[in-house]
Amino acid sequence: MHSVLNKSVFLVKEHVGFFKAANNYDIYDPASGEMIIFCREDRLGMFTKLLRFTDYKRMTPFEIHLTTVTGEPVLTVRRGVSLFLSKVDVLDEFGQRIGGFKQKLFSIGGAFSVLGSDDRELCVLKGKWTGWDFSFKAGERELARVTKKWKGLGKEMFTSADNYVLAISDDVPHDNPVRQLIMAAVMCIDMVLKE
Repeated sequence: MHSVLNKSVFLVKEHVGFFKAANNYDIYDPASGEMIIFCREDRLGMFTKLLRFTDYKRMTPFEIHLTTVTGEPVLTVRRGVSLFLSKVDVLDEFGQRIGGFKQKLFSIGGAFSVLGSDDRELCVLKGKWTGWDFSFKAGERELARVTKKWKGLGKEMFTSADNYVLAISDDVPHDNPVRQLIMAAVMCIDMVLKE
């Protein structure tokens, strides 16, 4: 696991644009304001690009590559065509599958299971239907939270509705693969649950 994922708080800024087909994000360390991870969807086919501007956007495949600002691979998040419920794979920096996500049926606010490499459920990502607030829970224990509300350092970077914060609990040990899966899941919230 890349050491950049051992931080506890990340500020995710989505690239916005009027005719934007690709999903691109920059991830910052809110304490320093330093950009630490690029998230890019570079390999979009023409047909997929066209469908991204239609009602079929939620069904289109995606492959997002997370790299450090120096170009070192961190993670890859990918999904094929999704007709009903999404199933997403997560690959580590070496291209090995470390787990994925499976969208839950009939969840209010959106939810999916976070799966390990053996497809056993490690935790659940669940959102509130009243807003943009998601938590990762293993049983009753909260492992991480994603929210658009932030009161800590780096608040001045919070200038648009397309920014949000991922806060990983200190209970999740450094170098634990769950950290990789949580970061990858954050990339999927917009594309799987909120589109």
